[in-house]
Amino acid sequence: MSQTHPPFRADIVGSFLRPAALKEARVQFQRGAIDASVLEKIEDEEIRRVVEQQEAAGLQVVTDGEFRRAWWHFDFLEQLDGVTGYKGEQGIQFQGVQTSAKQIRVDGRVGFNPEHPMLDHFRYLAGVANVMPKMTIPSPSVLHFRGGRKKIDSGVYPSLDAFFADTADAYRDAIRAFYEAGCRYLQLDDTVWAYLCSEKELQAARDRGDDPDQLQAIYAEMINHALADKPDDLYVSLHVCRGNFRSTWISEGGYEPVAETLFGKVGVDAWFLEYDSDRAGSFDPLRFIPEGHQQAVLGLITTKVGELEDPQAVRARLDEATQFVDKQQLCLSPQCGFASTEEGNNLAEQAQWDKIRLTLEIANAYWGQG
Repeated sequence: MSQTHPPFRADIVGSFLRPAALKEARVQFQRGAIDASVLEKIEDEEIRRVVEQQEAAGLQVVTDGEFRRAWWHFDFLEQLDGVTGYKGEQGIQFQGVQTSAKQIRVDGRVGFNPEHPMLDHFRYLAGVANVMPKMTIPSPSVLHFRGGRKKIDSGVYPSLDAFFADTADAYRDAIRAFYEAGCRYLQLDDTVWAYLCSEKELQAARDRGDDPDQLQAIYAEMINHALADKPDDLYVSLHVCRGNFRSTWISEGGYEPVAETLFGKVGVDAWFLEYDSDRAGSFDPLRFIPEGHQQAVLGLITTKVGELEDPQAVRARLDEATQFVDKQQLCLSPQCGFASTEEGNNLAEQAQWDKIRLTLEIANAYWGQG
């Protein structure tokens, strides 16, 4: 395939189903039956194995499967200065199922801790990878949107302008730190842009006391500020998802309400876009992607069920997308990770790898061997 740098023609979002040995080890650790050093050793072994599996499948990019995390976002965010994780009264409501009651709040000045544990997580991944290692972290908008004003201490931040500025600075420091740790492919996972396409989620933001009409510009500015010092050889992608927990979702609605800002003003190298169901709408919003080097990675392979897609139907969808963006600016991936939380989606591990191989086979055929 004629793509020598990220994103690759066949790419991945990041998380993989947790192996039974890892799940058991985390239960034992929580019970106090094993200590942190034993858990880390098991995590190391399982990460090495999942990297080998990704490489054996033929991927040009690998992640650690997010095996050291319980959540795709909280584990990173609660290690920022000024952010505290705690057990709330209820979890996040998905379609017919609710998560555990993990929550975070901002009770101090937000900053990036240079000892953030995920820097070492990346270093381990890079040490066992033979192809491009990718690090995934939540986007800066995620720290704000879910809790909004109510979860940000007004004594610390009487004005949210200062909170947005500090968070953008923290992410600027984070991007620099990951680069210095050797990272050349960083992904910002961002459910918020999809939530801004959902009237239900917009109303929830209003109910929290936030003005969602202002958030597109604010979030775009935060991301662009974080990227201001990005070296040319660091590739940063933004993954947009409508929720992914035990094969369910949160929001619905096409990208049109945010497309002009998301594609026209956010300066990432690529967007990973959920497109595996009618919830994502049409490809029309891709018309806002400028001609040039930025790419759209179309998530046409679902991670929510194990049934394999028809390759011909996926190729037809790719052809449809080329009506709005050049073929050479497109790539293919699963629409999300297979386990955005440690519970994982409702499909077998074998189906997960079948999906990865299908993605590779379709991409090889569609863009040709390079």
